[in-house]
Amino acid sequence: MSTYWRTFKTAAWLGWEMDSNWTEPWLFLIYSIIKPVAGAFILVFMYVVIWSINGIADPQSFAFLYVGNAFFIFVGSTLFGTFQVIQSDREWYQTLRYVYISPISYYVYILGRAFSKILVSIFGVLITLGFGFFFLHVDMRFTPDRIPLFIVSLALGLFVLLAIGITLGAATFLMARHSQTLAEAVPGVFYVFCGVLFPLTILPSWGQSIGTAIPLTYWFEITRRILLPFQYNTGLAAFGDWEILAFLLISTFVFFGLSLGVFRLGEYLARKAGKLDMTTSY
Repeated sequence: MSTYWRTFKTAAWLGWEMDSNWTEPWLFLIYSIIKPVAGAFILVFMYVVIWSINGIADPQSFAFLYVGNAFFIFVGSTLFGTFQVIQSDREWYQTLRYVYISPISYYVYILGRAFSKILVSIFGVLITLGFGFFFLHVDMRFTPDRIPLFIVSLALGLFVLLAIGITLGAATFLMARHSQTLAEAVPGVFYVFCGVLFPLTILPSWGQSIGTAIPLTYWFEITRRILLPFQYNTGLAAFGDWEILAFLLISTFVFFGLSLGVFRLGEYLARKAGKLDMTTSY
């Protein structure tokens, strides 16, 4: 167990240093503030365009869109970071063989690298929410009695996200240069079908079926219930808070079990084919 913890801690530190490009902390702090604020302005421009087309201001729709996009920072950053670990170690730095043969668990190593993405994302989400509340006057209410529910739902949502990321990222053992495309496509699917921009009720019936099958949809739903003082018709009103938490907990175990199986299979096939540390020279 101590070896696993040491591997996780070192991998998380390495991921942090690589994400910050080995720069000074204060410089990376400035970048971490500017990036989410710039993203918030993009949302403002989107809302202004929609507002100008409809001719009617809708603060509730903007709050719905804003909170969803704020927490989607976790999705894009974590999934992209998980997909990128194997490719970057194998293709860019050509260190995969050395990490792989070291006396550590490579699965735990990937977990640590992905966890560093979550740490960076937490800062971005807080900046985005704070900027929206204080400067854009987004209608958010966060009462102390909802803090335990928020912490539990956030932890479960991030665990599900990590498990999904490793499950899909394990496929990059057998990919040459397509992992980046996969890392961009999968979050795009979640962006459309998980109710980030708009409620599921806007989608056709087949799109709603896809959305309700993705665990992250319920994570966005319970997050909005906690932070927004109004209820939006998302098509998920039949699910209570505890039902959503139970679904997220079950999804966490299912996807972590699936990630272990897919990881072992991808690792085995890559070793058998001699592609584990093969570079494609591009």
